[in-house]
Amino acid sequence: MAKALFHKHQRVFVKPVGTFAMVERVIPHWVKDVPEPLRVTYDVGLGREFTGGELVSEAKLNERQGNPQDSLTGEEWRIFRMRNRWQDAETSAHHPYPGTFPVILTDENDWGGWRVPGAEYDRDPGKIEHQARLIMNAPSMLRQIRIFVKYASEQPQDLPSDLVEQAKAFSSILRDVYHMPPTQADATSVAAE
Repeated sequence: MAKALFHKHQRVFVKPVGTFAMVERVIPHWVKDVPEPLRVTYDVGLGREFTGGELVSEAKLNERQGNPQDSLTGEEWRIFRMRNRWQDAETSAHHPYPGTFPVILTDENDWGGWRVPGAEYDRDPGKIEHQARLIMNAPSMLRQIRIFVKYASEQPQDLPSDLVEQAKAFSSILRDVYHMPPTQADATSVAAE
């Protein structure tokens, strides 16, 4: 069942078009004998109806624009268990969760994410379950790394030398995640090694 995420006359950002628009109509799609709508779409005056996953509220967009790096670290990813259509619980009794496989949902509207083909999951379910937990916790780990690197850069004299080395390694990871080019200081330290 679906709930309306936006209301009439709310200003939203339309991701596929890349522009702001006003919600003109909230359109629930009903099915006979079902108490709630099956899905909800929105008419924003751009020629077609948009789903909730294609729209972002202006308030949420303003929160994310404070720091572009925060758009990833502010997210909460979660594991959703999908029913395996090719193997029932009896056939896949050796799996950690028989009859299902993990899907990582990376969008607040339960859209998008990460998943594996059933054959790959069946080959090594323990490995795939581990990867799913790792991916689900990646935004939290990234937040902690950023906090540590920020502290290390502001208070380098308070850290033991082995933690300074760890901070450098974490900085390299952050550069890789955010595609930031290395700084001149980093190039000098690499050349000295």
